Amino acid sequence: MIRSIIGLEGHVTIYANGAAGLADYDALSAQLTTLPDVISALPKVEGQIMASNKGRAMGAMAVGFRPEDLKYKPLLSTRMQEGSLAAMESGEGVIIGNRMAERLGLGLGDEITLISPEGRATVAGLMPRVKAYPVVGIFSIGMFSYDNGLIVMPFSEAQVYFKLRDNGADNASSIEVMLQNPNAAKSEAREISQQLPGLRVYDWQTSNSHILQAVLVQRNVMFLILMLIIVVASFNIISSLIMLVREKGKDVAILRTMGASRASVMRIFFACGASVGVLGTFIGIIFGLLIAYNTENIQLWLESMMGHKLFADELYFLSHLPSEVNGSEVIIVSVMSLLISFFATLYPARRAASLNPAEGLRYE
Repeated sequence: MIRSIIGLEGHVTIYANGAAGLADYDALSAQLTTLPDVISALPKVEGQIMASNKGRAMGAMAVGFRPEDLKYKPLLSTRMQEGSLAAMESGEGVIIGNRMAERLGLGLGDEITLISPEGRATVAGLMPRVKAYPVVGIFSIGMFSYDNGLIVMPFSEAQVYFKLRDNGADNASSIEVMLQNPNAAKSEAREISQQLPGLRVYDWQTSNSHILQAVLVQRNVMFLILMLIIVVASFNIISSLIMLVREKGKDVAILRTMGASRASVMRIFFACGASVGVLGTFIGIIFGLLIAYNTENIQLWLESMMGHKLFADELYFLSHLPSEVNGSEVIIVSVMSLLISFFATLYPARRAASLNPAEGLRYE
C-alpha cells in the first residue's frame, strides 16, 4: 500500500498559497533538482471532476503530467493493461484505471466526458465545463482508490481544462518532488520550506498519516495476536509434559535409584519438550512459507469455493492480497518460537527432577 502511495504521489509536494497555482514552475523545478537527495521535480495539474459515459457518472481526480515526466512514475508506466503512455503525446487522450473503465463501460478509443464543478460565467448563468476525451490507455495499479478514481491527462490539456492558462497565464497546480530516500521526506520538506518561503510544502507521510497510522496499529496488533498464539501453544507443551511426568513417575524413580542424577532426569524431559518445539517450529516455517508464496492462488481458490470476494476493495484499498517474505522476520519469529517452547519445558523438567524415588516406588 505504501509503495502504491509513494509510487504515484510525490514524496514532497509543493503548492502555492493562492488558487491561481504556481507561475514559475519550471524555474522552481530546476531549483529543486539541485538539492542533493532530489531525483526529480515534476510540475503537476490536478483537480476534482465528474466523469461520465452514456448516463453513468462518478467522481474522480484528474491529474496532468508531461508525457516525458511519466518515466519517473514506473508504477504507472509498468502497469498499463491496454494502450500505452506514448499515445498521450498526441495531446488530447487520457488514461484511466481499469475499475473506472468497468464502471463506466469504457474501452480503448471510447470517449469519457469530464465535468468540472468550477464552471464559466455565461448570460444564462454559471455553466459547468464539459469536455470529452478519447481513452488511449487503461492501467491497473492494484490499489482501489487509483484504479477506480484516477484520470491521467496531458499536462497542457489539463492546464486548459482547469483554467491555468487563462489570460496568458502558464501555471501548475503543484510540483511533485521524488527523493532517493522516501523516509527522509519530513526533513527534506522542512529544508524546502525554508528555501521557498511563501509556499505550502507537504511530505507524503503527513498527507497520508491516517493510512500509515492504521497500518501501524494493524501490524502491532497482528504481532501481538501471533505471539499470543505461540504462548497458548506453549501451554500445550507444558500440560503434555506434566502429564508425561505423572505417567513416568515410576520410571523416573527407578532411574534415580540406579544412580541417575537430577540433572540427567531434567535433561531427558527438557530434550523431550524441546523436540516438540523444534519440530513444530520447523513444520510451521515450511507451511508458512508455502502459504506466503501462494497467497493469491489460495485467495482465488477460496473465493471460487465461497462464491464471493474475501476482501472488499472499497474497504481494504487493495484489489488483491499481496505477500512478501522477509527473511529477518522469519528468523526472529522462529527464534522467539523456539525460546518460548524451551522455557515452557523448564517447569515440567524441574518437576520431574525433583521427584522423590521413595514416593515413586511406594505402591510398587
